[in-house]
Amino acid sequence: MRIISVLILPLLLFGFIELYLWSSLSQSFGSVHVITISSIAISVLGYIGIFLGIRYWNKRPLMRMGITNFFIGMGFAVIVQKFVFLSLTIISSLISWILELSGLQVDSFFSTALGLGFLISGVILLSMTYGVIWGKYRFQLEEVILGFPDLPKAFDGFTILQLSDAHSGTWDDLKGVEKGIELARKQEADMIVFTGDLVNGHKDEIDPFIDLFSQLRAPHGKFAILGNHDYYGQPREQSERGAYYDDFFSKYESMGFQLLLNESRAIQKDNDTMNLIGVENWGSGRYFPKKANLDQATLECKNGGFSILLSHDPSHWEHKALDYPKHFHLTLSGHTHGMQFGINLPFLKWSPVKYRYKKWLGLYKEQDQYLYVNRGFGVLAYPGRVGMSPEVTKITLRREAD
Repeated sequence: MRIISVLILPLLLFGFIELYLWSSLSQSFGSVHVITISSIAISVLGYIGIFLGIRYWNKRPLMRMGITNFFIGMGFAVIVQKFVFLSLTIISSLISWILELSGLQVDSFFSTALGLGFLISGVILLSMTYGVIWGKYRFQLEEVILGFPDLPKAFDGFTILQLSDAHSGTWDDLKGVEKGIELARKQEADMIVFTGDLVNGHKDEIDPFIDLFSQLRAPHGKFAILGNHDYYGQPREQSERGAYYDDFFSKYESMGFQLLLNESRAIQKDNDTMNLIGVENWGSGRYFPKKANLDQATLECKNGGFSILLSHDPSHWEHKALDYPKHFHLTLSGHTHGMQFGINLPFLKWSPVKYRYKKWLGLYKEQDQYLYVNRGFGVLAYPGRVGMSPEVTKITLRREAD
């Protein structure tokens, strides 16, 4: 009964949208026209996806079935397609009405505009379908070279491989994930870091992929931190949380990662040292865990030493790390995913997530400190990627002249 009461408003809303679009299409093209029938078929497919999404959202399987991801993805895609098509239809209706008031001939305008709107929204639908079937496993390497005048000499040319936001509970294809692991492995980096959100909401989601992540090796170690989603599976009872996290953290060990929980490690090469600091999640949003403790994490770090900070949410860099008394030369984050949808070209970068996060993709620099935001290795909610490919990042540190 509670579920029905929660869903009644969305059902009425989508019912109104469907009725309005069907009426517009039928009047312009006829009820048996290919565009009208296609619109109905797309809706049916999408609503099946929405139903499956609601049904399986909290099931938390260790590994989703591809067909489930497909229908959930179609649910997301159809919602977007419908609202785009609805917006364009309303705009076309308003323009048509204004033209009629002006005494201009508009007999074919509305039908032409409606057909064009259906085409545009259809392209979006096809793009999002592509993202579900193929896009989420098209891993892309991003190479970044950063220069620092105070980089210890031994670390000149040192390489760091960054992975982030696996969200392993959404994966549905071991071979697909293996492509990303193989791309990461080929980089032969000196050090590997994982910057949070290993799972969606339960520790056991990573189990089918432990052997894959174990294949990654680096001579100076593999390190990881927690993201906001890594806390969401904890038991409600305080007394049960210790055992839950002990088991969860043992999975990192099985994969060869040292988990940094508000702590640091001294990374040594030849006679030089740099600090690697890892903090727990801190997010500026109201519902995000705020567990990072920079004072505790940097307790054993020397002032003035070269330092790299691992912090899952880039808002932590803006709100806390940037003005912290101890200098962080480079902060590595993830969290935003580039919203898994957008434009990522050398001359144009856009995604709706930019209106939520100021620092949402790639490299930023303020006060002689760098922040790099990785767009993620996996997917969440919408099980696909369009324009924001899953990322493997290789960062090369260089010593430059003062």
